[in-house]
Amino acid sequence: MKKNNDNFNGYFIRVISVFLWVLWLTPAQGKTQDNGIESLRQTSKAFASVARSVSPSVVFIQVESKGSTPRHFQFPFDDNELFGNDLFERFFGERFRDFSQPNVPRDVPRDMPQKQPKVIGQGSGFVFLIKDRLLSDVSYILTNNHVVQNADNIKVILQDKREFTAKVVGTDPQSDVAVLEINTSKLPALALGDSSSLEVGEWVIAIGNPFGLSHTLTVGVVSAKGRTSLGISDYEDFIQTDAAINPGNSGGPLVNLDGEVVGMNTAIFSRSGGYMGIGFAIPINLAMSIGKQLMNTGEVTRGHLGVVVQELSADLADSFDLQQNEGILIAQVMENSPAAKADLRQGDVIIRYQKKPVNNVGAFRNLVALSPPNSQQQLTVLRDGKSLNLTVTIGKLDKEPQLAQASEQPSTELGLTVQTITPSLAQQYNVKEGKGVLVTSITSGSVAAMAGIDVGTVILQVDRQPINSAEEFTRALNKTSQDKSVLLLLLKNNMQHYVVLSWS
Repeated sequence: MKKNNDNFNGYFIRVISVFLWVLWLTPAQGKTQDNGIESLRQTSKAFASVARSVSPSVVFIQVESKGSTPRHFQFPFDDNELFGNDLFERFFGERFRDFSQPNVPRDVPRDMPQKQPKVIGQGSGFVFLIKDRLLSDVSYILTNNHVVQNADNIKVILQDKREFTAKVVGTDPQSDVAVLEINTSKLPALALGDSSSLEVGEWVIAIGNPFGLSHTLTVGVVSAKGRTSLGISDYEDFIQTDAAINPGNSGGPLVNLDGEVVGMNTAIFSRSGGYMGIGFAIPINLAMSIGKQLMNTGEVTRGHLGVVVQELSADLADSFDLQQNEGILIAQVMENSPAAKADLRQGDVIIRYQKKPVNNVGAFRNLVALSPPNSQQQLTVLRDGKSLNLTVTIGKLDKEPQLAQASEQPSTELGLTVQTITPSLAQQYNVKEGKGVLVTSITSGSVAAMAGIDVGTVILQVDRQPINSAEEFTRALNKTSQDKSVLLLLLKNNMQHYVVLSWS
C-alpha cells in the first residue's frame, strides 16, 4: 500500500511540475512575440523616418526633346512594339497601319515628311549641394546623363509641386553622371554617405519617380558590390540591389537607414521593361568624384596608363607559372605611353595599384581613370615569378586610345589554318605585314572556334614567343604537342589578348 502511495505522490509531483513549467513558459512566449512585433514596428518607423527626411530633396525631372524616344523613357509596352509591325494591317486592313504614328492622318502616306514630334521623358534626381550667390541661391542636382541627354528643355518638379527650369552644368556620358542647377535654396541638401564602407546585406532605400509616380519608396538590401562589365556605361562599379527600381527611378538616390546617399539609381536588369529583382546604382563616391569635376570645369579629366589588360583565368595563371590566381594580365603596352615609360611590359600581372589589391579589370580601369593626370602612382606587378614595385606618372586621357594594329599552315589540333601576312593580306585585313600570322580558315566546332578565334584574327605569340611566319607558328606549336595546351597572344579588332587552348 505504501508503495502505491509513493507512486501516486511521484506522479502527482511530476504533473504539478509540468503544469508550473507551462504557466512559466506561456508568458515568456507571448513576451517574445511582442518583442518581435515591436522590433518590426521600429524597423517600419525607421523607413518612415528616412522617407520624411529624404523626400523633400528628391526631385522629379521632366525632359522635352525632339526625335525618337530615348532608351530610359521606354515603357514595358512600347507603341512601336505593339503597332509597328504588320499584325494589325494583316488582320484589319491597310487603314490601321498608322497607329504607330498617331499624329499622321490615316490617308497620308507613312513615308511623307512630317513635323518632328516632341518627346516628353522623365527621371529622378536629388539635391546634393546648395551655394549662396549674390542675386539668387543655387541648388545643384545629381542625376543620370541618360535622363537629360539631348534635352531641349528640362523641368524640375519638387515634392511641394513647385516647378523650376533647370540648367545643365555638365554631363559625362562615360560614367552616366550629370549635374543640373536650379535657382532656389529652399531645399535641404542630402547628406552623403561613404559607399566604400557599404556592405552586402545592408538595408537600402530607393526613392524616385517610377513610371511618373512621384516620390515612391522601395526597400531592399545590397545584393552585391563592384559589378562591372555590364555594358551600361564605359566606367562601371555598380552597387546591385533588390530594392525595386523601375523606369523613371533613374537618377534618384539610394540611401542607407541613416538617410545618407550611398548610390544613384541607374539601371535595371529586365526582360519586360519592369522590375525583376535586380537593380544597379552608381556608388556615391564615384558619382560625386565625377560631379565635382563637372561643377568645377564642366567636364571630366581622366587618367591614362596606356595598357590593354584582361582578366586572369586559371588557365592563364598556369601558363604564366603563377602560384595564385590573382591580379590582371597586361596583354598590350602602347608605345610611348606612361606604362611604357614606367617599364610595364606585356605579360606582367598587376596585383596592386595605389596599394590596393587588383583582381578586376573594370575596377582597375576606374582607379586609373580617377587618378589625376601627372600624379605618380605605385604599381606592384609579377614578372617571371618576381614581385616588382614600379612608379608610373599618369597621363591625361584626351580620348579613347587608338591601339596599334604566303605560305599556309594548317593545324588539325586547333582546327585553324594560318598564313604568313603578305602585303596583299595586310591590306585586305588591315593588319601589319611581318608581325604575327593571319588566321585564314576555322573548322566549325574546333578548339579555336570555341575560343572565339575567327578568320582575320592575328596570332602574335605562341607560348610567349613572337612568331612572324606560318612556318614559325608550326614549329612553335609542335613543341607543345605533348602538353596538349598552348598559350596564344591574339590581335583582334585592334586589341590584343591572351587565350589558352587545350585539346585531347
